[in-house]
Amino acid sequence: MSVPANYRPAAGTVPTGPGVYRFRDEQGRVVYVGKARNLRNRLASYFSDINGMNNRTATMVTTATSVDWVTVSNEVEALQLEYLWIKEYEPRFNIRYRDDKSYPFLAVTLNEEFPRAMVVREAKKKGVRYFGPYAHAWAIRDTVDQLLRVFPMRTCSNGVFKRHHRMGRPCLLGDIGKCVAPCIGRVTEQEHRAIVDDLCDFLGGNTDRFIREIELEMKQASKDQDYESAARLRDDLGALRRALERTAIVLPEGTDADVIGLADDELEAAVQIFHVRGGRVTGQRGFVVERVEEVGADVLVEQLMSQLYGDGQNVPREVIVPTQPSHADVVSQWLTDLRGSRVRINVPARGTKKDLLATVARNAEQALVLHKLKRAGDLTARSKALQEIQAGLDLDAAPLRIECIDISSHHGTDVVASVVVFEDGLAKKSDYRRMALADHTDDVAAMGQAVSRHFKPLQDEVPLDERTRYRPGLLVVDGGAPQVNAAAAALRDLGLSGIPVCGLAKRLEEVWLPGERDPVILPRHSDGLYLLQRIRDEAHRFAITYHRKKRASRAAGSELDEIPGLGPSRRKALLKQFGSVRALRVASVDEVTAVAGIGPNLAAIIVDFFNKRPPPGGLNLTTGEILDHTDQL
Repeated sequence: MSVPANYRPAAGTVPTGPGVYRFRDEQGRVVYVGKARNLRNRLASYFSDINGMNNRTATMVTTATSVDWVTVSNEVEALQLEYLWIKEYEPRFNIRYRDDKSYPFLAVTLNEEFPRAMVVREAKKKGVRYFGPYAHAWAIRDTVDQLLRVFPMRTCSNGVFKRHHRMGRPCLLGDIGKCVAPCIGRVTEQEHRAIVDDLCDFLGGNTDRFIREIELEMKQASKDQDYESAARLRDDLGALRRALERTAIVLPEGTDADVIGLADDELEAAVQIFHVRGGRVTGQRGFVVERVEEVGADVLVEQLMSQLYGDGQNVPREVIVPTQPSHADVVSQWLTDLRGSRVRINVPARGTKKDLLATVARNAEQALVLHKLKRAGDLTARSKALQEIQAGLDLDAAPLRIECIDISSHHGTDVVASVVVFEDGLAKKSDYRRMALADHTDDVAAMGQAVSRHFKPLQDEVPLDERTRYRPGLLVVDGGAPQVNAAAAALRDLGLSGIPVCGLAKRLEEVWLPGERDPVILPRHSDGLYLLQRIRDEAHRFAITYHRKKRASRAAGSELDEIPGLGPSRRKALLKQFGSVRALRVASVDEVTAVAGIGPNLAAIIVDFFNKRPPPGGLNLTTGEILDHTDQL
């Protein structure tokens, strides 16, 4: 671990203009690339008090041993150079984009004498026009098969083309009319090129022109009683329309935009991009983004756009985003230079574009959920995670059963604890437990009480046949060193000091062990840390759910309990009828009397009670919450 002060640039040596900087480790590898409007101010922020930095930045500056920079003339050049260096060095502390699948494109080789259409997944090449990406390769092939009726261009490989040229005989597609057979000279290079241009124009979104032309030709053929040609044109028209059915018209015709949706948590973010050309969604792609840096959505959007369009390919006229990128004017100018015409970055406030953005965002949320489920369901990943936890915490064996305790309270009141259990890396919800604790102002004391209550049945004096569970291989608590030490002390008092304990501090994602001054740092992208985070987050979810229900039930119950003559069954009946305390407050005597079991006298008492009592701010409890409360009475 290096000391940043040892490689801090001397005062006055860093320029104040825009530029791009690189942090390197002791082997000379670039670990981080960044850009700045003012290099001196930006670099100075990395050499301030390390305790005030977030964990990711602190780790980066202590990993690096040197920093260098390059000045540029403006911020647009800085953005471009940053993109090139990230592509070249792949720094470990920059956000990394891992495509969640390899998407197919329809490529038209315009750089060949007789261009061909083909499905590719390879890197883009100059002189080749790409359409897509598409979700499935079969969708492209089916679309192309429909379009070849109208645009019978070449689709064969170079080897097949040369073989049939030598044979002087076309392939099957040439015989059935889905290729004009340039290999045997049925058409000239210029005639074939015109067909290719029409296909590209159609796929580019200019569809109405071709449909109108075919409709007019079909009507004219029918008028001339050339019914065979009219039938052929009718089939061509149907083929075009079937090809168009694969994309829905979602925006006004002529719209050329990419729509970007984000869904994220503290560890990863899912990105979905819909490509809209000619008002239709012509392609879709997705990324799973590892959040190496702790950055906001604006920076995430800027860095994503830099990676998407840095090669200058397929830059749209408009980019629709959930939030404006940081330095939006610079990014817009950079994209404009790449495209050669103005590019707008838009955050829609209403209309069809906002609706489409919401759809893309939902797709991103689903992609993030599927990614996490896929990772959690992977047996190999779970086994690796348990082995990494064993090695990182120096355990005697892999913790096949992990229990986690979390505390939730509101200013020391309504204190509750949750216990979640994972076995073999999977949640075992049948063993989940929750408990209400005595009110504390100290989470540390609450943690000790929760551990004592939960593990007391596992003491040695309890007979084995009376124990409800076996000892866990690891106890995880939500918190840092104080919570870990309190949990370890509680286990020691119970004679269960053999149960390993660790804590996961949420802000910095550090793993703390009892009695240790420094935390254990598991690799940021390790499966072991990912599993501990999942367990901790599940315990927090389970605790906060119980805490909220307990607060709501207590708030509602305290009011209804004060009404004389109103027992648990009548409270149930009232809340079942009115749905909430708020609705009951404004009910009349006749409306309350209509509830089964409530007479006129009791109804008058209830109405008079609420008339004399001002409503608490914001109280609006659901029927389910009140029924849960009365079930406990």
